[in-house]
Amino acid sequence: MNDLSTPCLFKPGQRVAVMLPLPLGGAYDYAVGDQPLRSGDFVEVPLAGRLVAGVVWGMGDGKVDGAKLRPVARKLAAPSLPEVSRRFIDWVASYTMAPPGAVLKMAMSVASALEAAPPIHALRLAPAIPEFKETAARRKVMETALRLPPLSAADLAREAGVGPAVVKGLVEAGALESVELPAPPAFAPPDLTAPRAELSPGQQAGADTLVAALDGGFSVIVIDGVTGSGKTEVYFEAVAAALGLGKQVLVLLPEIALSAQWLDRFRRRFGVKPALWHSDLGDATRRKTWRAVASGEAAIVVGARSGLFLPFQNLGLIVVDEEHDQAFKQEDHVCYHARDMAVVRARLGDFPAVLASATPSLESLANVQAGRYGLVHLPDRHAGAVLPDIVPVDLRRHPPPKGRWLSPLLVTALEEVLAAGEQAMLYLNRRGYAPLTLCRTCGHRLQCPHCTAWLVEHRSAGRLICHHCGHFIRLPPKCPECEAEGSFAACGPGVERVAEEAALLFPNARVAVMTSDTCSGPHAAEEFVRRVSDHEIDLLVGTQIVAKGYHFPLLTLVGVVDADLGLDGGDLRAGERTHQLLSQVAGRAGRAERPGRVLLQTYQPDHPVLGALRSGQRDAFIAREAEARRDTGMPPYGRLAALILSGPDVSVVEAYARSLAKAAPRAEGVQVLGPALAPMALLRGKHRRRFLVQSARSVNLQALIRDWLARCAPPKSVRVQVDVDPYSFM
Repeated sequence: MNDLSTPCLFKPGQRVAVMLPLPLGGAYDYAVGDQPLRSGDFVEVPLAGRLVAGVVWGMGDGKVDGAKLRPVARKLAAPSLPEVSRRFIDWVASYTMAPPGAVLKMAMSVASALEAAPPIHALRLAPAIPEFKETAARRKVMETALRLPPLSAADLAREAGVGPAVVKGLVEAGALESVELPAPPAFAPPDLTAPRAELSPGQQAGADTLVAALDGGFSVIVIDGVTGSGKTEVYFEAVAAALGLGKQVLVLLPEIALSAQWLDRFRRRFGVKPALWHSDLGDATRRKTWRAVASGEAAIVVGARSGLFLPFQNLGLIVVDEEHDQAFKQEDHVCYHARDMAVVRARLGDFPAVLASATPSLESLANVQAGRYGLVHLPDRHAGAVLPDIVPVDLRRHPPPKGRWLSPLLVTALEEVLAAGEQAMLYLNRRGYAPLTLCRTCGHRLQCPHCTAWLVEHRSAGRLICHHCGHFIRLPPKCPECEAEGSFAACGPGVERVAEEAALLFPNARVAVMTSDTCSGPHAAEEFVRRVSDHEIDLLVGTQIVAKGYHFPLLTLVGVVDADLGLDGGDLRAGERTHQLLSQVAGRAGRAERPGRVLLQTYQPDHPVLGALRSGQRDAFIAREAEARRDTGMPPYGRLAALILSGPDVSVVEAYARSLAKAAPRAEGVQVLGPALAPMALLRGKHRRRFLVQSARSVNLQALIRDWLARCAPPKSVRVQVDVDPYSFM
């Protein structure tokens, strides 16, 4: 790999390595054309009969005969990719075992940003106005152009109150001339003098710790604060201080499209909206943001995990909010965890990273305990609000009526809250109406033909949908197995079914469902949050997106319909993840002056996770989780990597899996499990088999796997995906 630390100037005729945003093994050599180039320059090069954009990565390796080198076609009009970004891409590629070009693709996700923006033209009075036929309309245009700055033809016509043809005629007559205008600022600068929220002594001490870290180079600080403790306002102080030093700031949120309240708090604190970065933005906005980041004009970016790969010129602080959230883990293409890569990006840039959560991950807490990370602890809710009472509802003793899903105890609590004019939330992490549809006559279950998954009924949409590949059907009039007519039954509840029951129980209540289906973008989410905040909704029924940090002052009751869901998830993080999710959901209740209650419907009231929630003994629960993982050598005290084999022909996949098993590494401190059927043995038409490699932390797991795969290359029809530090075991 090239030494990226030394900026290089390459003259015409010299050899350069160009990294392309393609899943290739490395950079390709090209000859510099007529224009000198530097490391980091974006260029266009010929490849397989077409022109492809790439980045000058450094000096070529010389393996290709110079006479056979093809020249760089041209340099693109984009700011160079900073050296720290190139080192970051190389690091991520090496750690995740992904091709460097596949990682580079995430940094080049907006192709149009690599070209110069078209010039902005406007019209003004010509310096020397020739004679022309004057009319009342033309006189209006001339008078308007005299008193206003240059305007576009359409704006000038509108200001003058005339049609576009009048303006066009004056241009043709030479009375108006076109001038090129400088581009307007992409983003307004934050107002660092705006009044801030009043901080408690504990919050102020935490903020002082974060601000002091800005002067100390690389560090990682975990903000461990209960829900409603004001973590955002605390790290806003560090954001303001970093901006005051002229640094750029990146804040990562797990689902930026669902963060309307967070964005409103930012606007109140800094007087402007931040630059946003997420997949729901249009290409024009993404282009503007990418260029503004690359030029240093975008002072603060708030985005999803892919924001890490933006070409920051002067990044000085990264904040990862809700750092425990599984949405920060990418499991397709390049498998990486944004929290961990944010720490790496901060280390490479020599500045602090802040990880904030009410339920920090065991990985982060272990790093705090080992002294690698600092800690800011916020144990109390802001402004005197108290944590809600959490009460398990034993469904063995208080079952719902037949055909219903809400216990009488929960129904009574809902009645009390709604009668008091307050709001309530029902949480169930299942989208749709029912997770399973089966035939009453023969037991046939409607399954996706492309995936190992049942079709989920979405009654509001009139469809049964696969949540993995998107395949859908209408409910068949008769069973395809036994041909019985009208025999299908919906089994189990989804949020739509719970909302249906709530509407029957409380006909006067305004009930609404909040899921990724009903909040499919930022505008829909913002409108939904507004309706709840303005008390246009009495009872909110939702999936895990309702746990994303929302603050609803009138929401005093949370009912978890199935608290057992996820307790036995079949992976090492099942208990931790369920504790985090239920804690976050519970944290929506009683966030203002009104006290809150949380009722957890369960068949396992004595489960350790529910016991920890009920007693508030989170630290004891985490200590037990840590001890169990330490005893078994599981992360964060050991290492894991998954190998997922997939292909359209099951016999080819299985044959390769057997070959790979025979060649599996046998080394001290290493255990290879598999091959085994993946829980999702068929996904999007591809058959899947899994290996799991467990090792001690001292083992170079990536080198071991590289050697293993090099000794047993897959056939062309089989894809091998390596997931270092897997979070999902599907």
